[in-house]
Formats: sequence, structure tokens, C-alpha cells
Amino acid sequence: MNFKYAFVREPSDEYKRCITSHPLRNSIDINKTRKQHAIYCQTLSDLGLELIKLPRLNEHPDSCFIEDTAVIHNNKAFITRMGAKSRRGEVKSVEKYIEEYLEVQKAKKPAIIEGGDVIHHKNYLISGITQRTNQDGVNQMAEYLNIKVDTCGDPEIVHLKSYVTYIGQNTIVVTKRFSNHKTFDKFTKIVIEDKESYAANTLAIKNTVLMAEGYDQAQLKVKEAGFNVIGLNMSEFQKCEGALTCLSLLF
Repeated sequence: MNFKYAFVREPSDEYKRCITSHPLRNSIDINKTRKQHAIYCQTLSDLGLELIKLPRLNEHPDSCFIEDTAVIHNNKAFITRMGAKSRRGEVKSVEKYIEEYLEVQKAKKPAIIEGGDVIHHKNYLISGITQRTNQDGVNQMAEYLNIKVDTCGDPEIVHLKSYVTYIGQNTIVVTKRFSNHKTFDKFTKIVIEDKESYAANTLAIKNTVLMAEGYDQAQLKVKEAGFNVIGLNMSEFQKCEGALTCLSLLF
């Protein structure tokens, strides 16, 4: 997966108030969170990406999860209308930076859509229909970006990319929940066991796949498929139900 730029945003002072039901949410350490974020950013830079660092948005606890604010494809950015109403204030501040680089259009009511639901393939997209994305959002995105969008519906989940990510070479990393879904029949599948399901959210840059540390079997499967793997400590982001793809907008 070839990208040149990455929008990123440091975790806010109010990060502990993120939207989450994780049992360890009360143990979030903001200093540790920011250290993990800094290592993540350095890793992107080491892999050749130019980072565009947006200022901290302290009034929005989830604002470091910048992926949800836009879907970028072929020099166009579709600015989302987030399913989580409390996060909609994040979008305006991101939009003003994106429009310096790309043509933009905003999702319009009744659409809801978040970038965490959208899997990028070279020739098309795959979008979840979930708690955070509806069909109106998918339709508006497909029309503006002028691209085919396949869908995978599951109203019980928050974001599709918590369960499925594309890593290049027609290969996906997928949990058992979606391993037999017809939308993914055309792909080579690396199926992750339920006990390591968090590791299904990967971030592919060229032939390197970033994965969460602590999920050895998942990492081994990706390595055996011929990919380079870099493990990153994502503990504080997992407590806010965020992951690797959530922390950047790549283009």
C-alpha cells in the first residue's frame, strides 16, 4: 500500500473520556498514550511517510482517531458525518487542513459514515454498514469518489476495520466473524483466532504491516504470508477501542 502523506493528531488532554466500554478504561495513562502515539508517528515517518501533524483538540476526547473524519481516494476527500454525535465537532477542524491538499465534499444528512468502516482496495472500496455507517453514507461516498463500493453489513459492530483489514497482494487479515462473508470471497485470507481478534486491525504501508504487540500467532501468520511485520504497543488505544488504522489518514 503506497502512500506519501499521513494526517495525525496527538491524543487530547481529555482522552480518558473517550467513547469506550473496555473494562480497563479507568487505567488509561495519558503520558503512556502520548508516548505510544509518538512511536507510532515515528514508525510512519521511518517508512517514508511525510507527517502532517494537526494541533491537539482537547475538547474532543476521541480526536486522535482521525481516520474516522474522512475517506480519501484518488486525490479526493469525502468528509464524513460521524455516527457518534459527540464526535462530529472533530470533522470541521480536520476539513480545513485536508482542503489544503485535496478536493473535498461533505457527507449530508441523513448520511452517517466513519472512515473506520471503509477498507481501501486499489480499484474499489469495501464499507461496513454498522452502528456508525448507513447506506446513505455509502451511496454519497461512492458517488463523490466515483468508485465502486461493496458492502458488509453487521449492525452489532462499531467499525468493520476492527475485524477486517487489507494488507496488499489481494490479502486480508480477518477474524472468524467475517472469514466466510461473501464480500471477501475474492481475497486470500489470513484468519485470526478469536483470542487474538484485536490484531486483525493492521496498517499496511508498502510491504510492511504494522500490528499490535502481544498477538504472536497473528503476527506469525502474516509473516508466513510473506509480509514484513512491525509490532507496536497499542495498549492505551485498545482501552479506548481504537487501533492502528484509527490514528492516521493516509494518502
